[in-house]
Amino acid sequence: MAEIANAAGGVVASEHERVFEGVAPLQTAGPQQVSFLDNRRYAALLEVTRAGAVIVHPDMQSRVPQSAVAIVMADPYTGWAKVAKLFHPARAASPGIHPSAVIDEAATIDPSADIGPLCVIEAGAEIGPGCRIGPAAVIGSGVVLGRDCRVGAHASISHALLGDRVYVYPGARIGQEGFGFAVTKSGFVTVPQLGRVMLHDDVEVGANSTVDRGSAGDTVIGAGSRLDNLVQIGHNVVLGRCCIVVAQVGISGSTILGDFVQVGGQAAMAGHIRIGDGAQIGAQAGVISDVEAGARMLGSPAQPSREFFRQVATLKRMSADRLKD
Repeated sequence: MAEIANAAGGVVASEHERVFEGVAPLQTAGPQQVSFLDNRRYAALLEVTRAGAVIVHPDMQSRVPQSAVAIVMADPYTGWAKVAKLFHPARAASPGIHPSAVIDEAATIDPSADIGPLCVIEAGAEIGPGCRIGPAAVIGSGVVLGRDCRVGAHASISHALLGDRVYVYPGARIGQEGFGFAVTKSGFVTVPQLGRVMLHDDVEVGANSTVDRGSAGDTVIGAGSRLDNLVQIGHNVVLGRCCIVVAQVGISGSTILGDFVQVGGQAAMAGHIRIGDGAQIGAQAGVISDVEAGARMLGSPAQPSREFFRQVATLKRMSADRLKD
């Protein structure tokens, strides 16, 4: 119990010497499992849970059953994440190179790295300490991976520099050609893409997402940012620190996002615009112009959330009046 409370960063009201075996949701947890409540809509489940311990906000402590130990903290979800990792730690790298991997003699691989079956690592690539490269992944010429990076199965990385603890999920494509071409009377002329992709420390790129290399400058994903599955990042895009980009978002070339920007699923952004620090872009929004820091945008074309909801309410009233007539 003490180890769990310490990992969560929470406080236990009284001393307990209980032993736990795992974690589970409120509705399925048993006496030897730890659970949590972060969303008050599930408070009814808290009152009847069989969990042996529950991580809760101080406001919910009184609703924890007597059969459970309350681990009290201001941010229960963060505590849950830390406790879940305690029971389910990430698999450590198993140093070595699988016999079926194809490694160029000019590649540099730290002895502590784990290179899986059928991997291809090209000339000049550098694989840092503790990295794990999944089956059939391709690391292109000159790519650099920092410490403790993970590359999922069938992912490919080219023309890129990765910081420490970067996680590229299976099937992701990093550093492919951006979408650039000149229009002529006889057709299209492809413009060579000359830049790189820079993934800073603690970035995660979701499964089957794509991050294009820059056209002349670099495409940059700031430290701590998270890209969900099926995200498209165009050439020369720059994301600040700790941005969140949800599934099926498309960001056009040369758009700049500040720090801590959140982008909802299926939103799209035109190229060459700026999104200010802390802005929130709602799901399916279409952003075609600059967005101020801290703004909350909805709709297509995107507009401030208050204006969007005012228009929705007006349309509802007009529709209701027509039905009455």
